[in-house]
Amino acid sequence: MSVEAIGSQLDTSTPSTMPNSGINEQDFIKLFVSELQFQDPMQPLDNSQFLTQLAQFVSIEQQSEQVTGINNLLSVDSSYQSLSLLNHSVQVTNQDGSTTTGKVTGIQYSSSGVELTVTTSTSQVLTSIALSQIQLVTP
Repeated sequence: MSVEAIGSQLDTSTPSTMPNSGINEQDFIKLFVSELQFQDPMQPLDNSQFLTQLAQFVSIEQQSEQVTGINNLLSVDSSYQSLSLLNHSVQVTNQDGSTTTGKVTGIQYSSSGVELTVTTSTSQVLTSIALSQIQLVTP
Protein backbone atom coordinates (compact mmCIF):
# COMPACT_ATOMS: atom_id res chain seq x y z
CA MET A 1 0.00 0.00 0.00
CA SER A 2 1.35 3.42 -0.84
CA VAL A 3 0.06 6.62 0.69
CA GLU A 4 0.05 9.91 -1.20
CA ALA A 5 2.03 12.71 0.42
CA ILE A 6 2.80 16.22 -0.72
CA GLY A 7 5.56 15.98 -3.29
CA SER A 8 5.94 12.19 -3.16
CA GLN A 9 4.43 8.80 -2.35
CA LEU A 10 5.22 6.95 0.87
CA ASP A 11 5.70 3.19 0.54
CA THR A 12 4.01 1.36 3.38
CA SER A 13 4.47 -2.21 2.25
CA THR A 14 4.24 -4.72 5.05
CA PRO A 15 7.40 -6.68 5.82
CA SER A 16 5.69 -9.95 4.80
CA THR A 17 5.22 -8.61 1.25
CA MET A 18 8.74 -7.27 0.86
CA PRO A 19 11.25 -9.49 -0.94
CA ASN A 20 13.72 -11.43 1.24
CA SER A 21 11.91 -10.44 4.43
CA GLY A 22 12.47 -13.90 5.95
CA ILE A 23 9.80 -15.99 7.60
CA ASN A 24 6.30 -14.58 7.98
CA GLU A 25 3.61 -15.43 10.50
CA GLN A 26 1.90 -18.13 8.42
CA ASP A 27 5.20 -19.87 7.63
CA PHE A 28 6.13 -19.84 11.31
CA ILE A 29 2.80 -21.40 12.33
CA LYS A 30 3.17 -24.18 9.73
CA LEU A 31 6.73 -24.88 10.85
CA PHE A 32 5.78 -24.87 14.52
CA VAL A 33 2.81 -27.25 14.04
CA SER A 34 4.90 -29.60 11.88
CA GLU A 35 7.62 -29.68 14.51
CA LEU A 36 5.08 -30.59 17.20
CA GLN A 37 3.53 -33.33 15.00
CA PHE A 38 6.80 -35.00 14.10
CA GLN A 39 8.77 -34.70 17.33
CA ASP A 40 10.32 -37.85 18.79
CA PRO A 41 8.19 -39.06 21.75
CA MET A 42 11.34 -40.40 23.39
CA GLN A 43 12.99 -36.97 23.19
CA PRO A 44 10.20 -34.38 23.33
CA LEU A 45 10.78 -30.71 22.72
CA ASP A 46 12.72 -29.00 25.49
CA ASN A 47 10.62 -26.48 27.49
CA SER A 48 13.11 -23.67 26.89
CA GLN A 49 13.02 -24.30 23.12
CA PHE A 50 9.22 -24.34 23.20
CA LEU A 51 9.10 -21.02 25.09
CA THR A 52 11.66 -19.48 22.74
CA GLN A 53 9.60 -20.42 19.70
CA LEU A 54 6.41 -19.18 21.36
CA ALA A 55 8.12 -15.86 22.13
CA GLN A 56 9.16 -15.58 18.46
CA PHE A 57 5.58 -16.18 17.40
CA VAL A 58 4.32 -13.46 19.76
CA SER A 59 7.00 -11.10 18.44
CA ILE A 60 5.96 -11.72 14.83
CA GLU A 61 2.31 -11.05 15.74
CA GLN A 62 3.21 -7.79 17.52
CA GLN A 63 5.28 -6.61 14.57
CA SER A 64 2.39 -7.32 12.23
CA GLU A 65 0.04 -5.28 14.44
CA GLN A 66 2.56 -2.41 14.58
CA VAL A 67 2.83 -2.32 10.78
CA THR A 68 -0.97 -2.24 10.50
CA GLY A 69 -1.13 0.60 13.04
CA ILE A 70 1.54 2.62 11.24
CA ASN A 71 -0.27 2.15 7.91
CA ASN A 72 -3.48 3.40 9.49
CA LEU A 73 -1.68 6.45 10.90
CA LEU A 74 -0.19 7.24 7.50
CA SER A 75 -3.63 7.05 5.90
CA VAL A 76 -5.10 9.39 8.52
CA ASP A 77 -2.16 11.76 8.09
CA SER A 78 -2.68 11.79 4.33
CA SER A 79 -6.35 12.69 4.83
CA TYR A 80 -5.49 15.45 7.31
CA GLN A 81 -2.77 16.75 5.01
CA SER A 82 -5.28 17.15 2.19
CA LEU A 83 -7.85 18.91 4.40
CA SER A 84 -5.24 21.42 5.55
CA LEU A 85 -4.67 22.42 1.91
CA LEU A 86 -8.23 23.67 1.39
CA ASN A 87 -8.26 27.37 0.32
CA HIS A 88 -4.44 27.48 0.13
CA SER A 89 -2.48 28.44 -2.96
CA VAL A 90 -0.50 25.54 -4.39
CA GLN A 91 1.92 24.91 -7.21
CA VAL A 92 0.99 21.77 -9.14
CA THR A 93 3.25 19.76 -11.43
CA ASN A 94 1.29 18.78 -14.54
CA GLN A 95 1.65 15.51 -16.45
CA ASP A 96 3.92 17.19 -19.02
CA GLY A 97 6.27 18.49 -16.30
CA SER A 98 5.08 22.11 -16.39
CA THR A 99 3.78 23.82 -13.27
CA THR A 100 0.51 25.63 -12.60
CA THR A 101 -0.42 27.76 -9.61
CA GLY A 102 -3.90 27.88 -8.16
CA LYS A 103 -6.08 27.61 -5.08
CA VAL A 104 -7.36 24.28 -3.69
CA THR A 105 -11.14 24.54 -3.91
CA GLY A 106 -12.20 20.94 -3.44
CA ILE A 107 -11.15 17.60 -2.01
CA GLN A 108 -12.48 14.22 -3.06
CA TYR A 109 -11.71 10.86 -1.47
CA SER A 110 -11.74 7.92 -3.87
CA SER A 111 -10.51 4.35 -3.88
CA SER A 112 -7.29 5.53 -5.53
CA GLY A 113 -6.66 8.11 -2.77
CA VAL A 114 -7.17 11.82 -2.29
CA GLU A 115 -7.93 13.93 -5.35
CA LEU A 116 -7.80 17.72 -5.19
CA THR A 117 -9.60 20.32 -7.29
CA VAL A 118 -7.47 23.38 -8.01
CA THR A 119 -8.81 26.62 -9.51
CA THR A 120 -6.21 28.79 -11.26
CA SER A 121 -6.19 32.60 -11.38
CA THR A 122 -7.70 32.39 -14.89
CA SER A 123 -10.65 30.38 -13.45
CA GLN A 124 -9.44 27.16 -15.04
CA VAL A 125 -10.50 24.18 -12.91
CA LEU A 126 -8.02 21.32 -12.58
CA THR A 127 -9.48 18.09 -11.21
CA SER A 128 -8.03 14.78 -10.01
CA ILE A 129 -4.83 16.35 -8.71
CA ALA A 130 -2.91 13.87 -6.50
CA LEU A 131 -1.05 15.02 -3.40
CA SER A 132 2.20 13.88 -4.99
CA GLN A 133 1.71 16.52 -7.71
CA ILE A 134 1.78 19.39 -5.15
CA GLN A 135 5.22 21.00 -5.08
CA LEU A 136 4.64 24.24 -3.16
CA VAL A 137 2.00 25.41 -0.68
CA THR A 138 1.51 29.06 0.28
CA PRO A 139 -1.03 30.60 2.67
